[in-house]
Amino acid sequence: MSMHRTGMSFQRTRLSADRTLMSVLRTSLSLIGFGFTIYQVFEKLKTAGQLTGDRAPMNFGLALITLGILMLVVGMLNHVQFMNELKSTRAEMVGGKLIYGKSTFPVSFTFIVALALLLLALMAFVNIAFHFGPFS
Repeated sequence: MSMHRTGMSFQRTRLSADRTLMSVLRTSLSLIGFGFTIYQVFEKLKTAGQLTGDRAPMNFGLALITLGILMLVVGMLNHVQFMNELKSTRAEMVGGKLIYGKSTFPVSFTFIVALALLLLALMAFVNIAFHFGPFS
């Protein structure tokens, strides 16, 4: 009975790591989205002739996008490192016959979404910094 509870604790810990990555994803998405929005609003004002050629909004937007990208990358690296350590510990416990090891550790869907967000954020950064990309 305790082997099952201990085995299930690994699943709960894995899901907890996914929730932590979701928190990082949510916060970085907010930073990236806010940075891109600030840039777009001021760019439209400049196009409409309401604003002179000030680069401060672009720089602030890029700073927020960069912060969001860095936060996302660090969160993803932390997630991968934690999951590898968890898999290693679980394999040792399965090898020592301390827990059942029938369940697997599939790739996290949250991690896949984080990769997609990272790609979008990099495209937004390139779009603003170099005026090249799908968002221009």
